[in-house]
Amino acid sequence: MKYIIYTFGCKVNQYETQAMESLLNEHGHTAALDGEVADAVIVNTCAVTAEAGRKSRQAINRLREENPDAVVAVSGCYSQLSPDTASKLGADVVFGSNDRIKLVQAIENAVLTGTGERNLDKPFERRIFEELPAGAVAGHTRALLKIQDGCVNFCSYCIIPYTRGRVRSLPIENAVKQASELDAQGYRELVVTGIEIASYGVDLEGKPDLADVIVAISKAAPHTRLRLGSIEPSVITEEFCRRLAEAGNICRHFHLSLQSGCDATLKAMNRKYSTAEFFEAVKLLRKYFPDCGLTADLIVGFPGETEAHQRETLEFLEKVAFSDVHIFPYSRRPGTPADKMAGQLDRAEKAKRSKQARAVAEKTRQAYLDAAVGTVLPVLFETEENGWWQGHSDTYVLVKAQGENLKGVVRNVQITDVSGQMLVGKTV
Repeated sequence: MKYIIYTFGCKVNQYETQAMESLLNEHGHTAALDGEVADAVIVNTCAVTAEAGRKSRQAINRLREENPDAVVAVSGCYSQLSPDTASKLGADVVFGSNDRIKLVQAIENAVLTGTGERNLDKPFERRIFEELPAGAVAGHTRALLKIQDGCVNFCSYCIIPYTRGRVRSLPIENAVKQASELDAQGYRELVVTGIEIASYGVDLEGKPDLADVIVAISKAAPHTRLRLGSIEPSVITEEFCRRLAEAGNICRHFHLSLQSGCDATLKAMNRKYSTAEFFEAVKLLRKYFPDCGLTADLIVGFPGETEAHQRETLEFLEKVAFSDVHIFPYSRRPGTPADKMAGQLDRAEKAKRSKQARAVAEKTRQAYLDAAVGTVLPVLFETEENGWWQGHSDTYVLVKAQGENLKGVVRNVQITDVSGQMLVGKTV
């Protein structure tokens, strides 16, 4: 069987896509090359915003039209939320955000017999972490290890708790085994991911926390640097930072879930911290990981957000001086409390506020890049073009340098210049 997989959304979705690739390949199937006719097309969907849902619908519809004789299978958060729509768009196999092993079996059966399948569960009844093969999406040099699933934070704008269910964690001994195997396979960076990894371990016996599992993984993969997925500021304590710094192979890059730089808006979002607490977390990270890259997610134009609230957010962005910020205009998501809130802003106002936030984020990013000139950064090289190799530093900045075959190799690079959003240097 020849297959094609399209992926939308977060690193958890990327992890689950590579797991499906591994399962399909183990069963003797192969990815279709460009121009080859596919027997099965799989869409791994996202529902984090209304826009993500729209893109997922578009992809299902387009791929059904482009591959009329192929089995179309849909999985992920969008199909968990809207399975009827997925079926109406022409999906033969409809699963949600669980049971990837059964999904692969259903696809095989549909290709052989022409019989589709619909298999969805109730996310809040899930109790066991779905353990899948860890690894990398085809052609990628960084491996992914998922240690946690589910979320019970119930932020007022977010639908994900309803599509992923309650917190489930991968036991430490299982995480250690997978990390050791990835290290032995030659991966030199491992991204530790999950839906909300700060809550890791609350469901396990003994209540191990995120630091416990990260330190254990770091010991199991001594040749591999570890990069953390998105974390909540509440998990960043003095002890957390000290333990990770002592591990020695943790990347100096932390992606923090900010969402707003205004306390009133954070409260309306049902976030569990203040801007003061967030800034204390930032100071701790910079204390234990000097010159670390700090990136964040930001939602602008939230219901009830005034121009004064927007100014507070812009000032906070300046104060923190992130190395990069992912900025999203608020997207209404039916089924969430925020969708029913008063004070919904129009598209033009949200676009204006996005532009203002991007201007501040670009300023702080440029300052971070400029400050890197003259320093030496370890870079994992990934791709090559015209003799120039590109990869990411441990601080998660794109770097390019010339050299021989560097794919999948970590080299120290003396940074000599800034080119757009990229650093330029020479391998040392």
